[in-house]
Amino acid sequence: MSDESGNLREVSSARSRGRVVGLPKKCWCGELVIPLISKSTANRYRRYFRCDFAVEIRLTNDNHTYKWVNEAFLDEVEALSFRIGRLEQTILAERVKEERKKFEELKLKLETEICARMEDVVSKAKCEVNKTLVPVVLGCLIMVVLSRVI
Repeated sequence: MSDESGNLREVSSARSRGRVVGLPKKCWCGELVIPLISKSTANRYRRYFRCDFAVEIRLTNDNHTYKWVNEAFLDEVEALSFRIGRLEQTILAERVKEERKKFEELKLKLETEICARMEDVVSKAKCEVNKTLVPVVLGCLIMVVLSRVI
């Protein structure tokens, strides 16, 4: 089979049953997939994966797994890039969630502190009003009493 691998051209995945993404491990027939090196003039020393069964009985133009190594590695890199992208999105979402939680905690703490300060200011203002209200009320009462007496 390796002598005729040049006939398979550049795209090897079209020949297999279904597209094998990444590094093939088993053929659809259940046999292991083995790495080989092309001996053809068109693809001399180019590495590929092939179904062990198809290699043993020297099948050509069959539906058993055949894939160039560089294509398999490219598929692996693309799959890993996709997984990394999903992980980055997950990490970003977790960070946003964590930051929102911290923000809500800080917001609650600030609201509590502001309410406590406002209560302090209101109670001090009430005391001041009460302190000034007593002399004003007494002064008004004295004036009313004096105006009736005179």
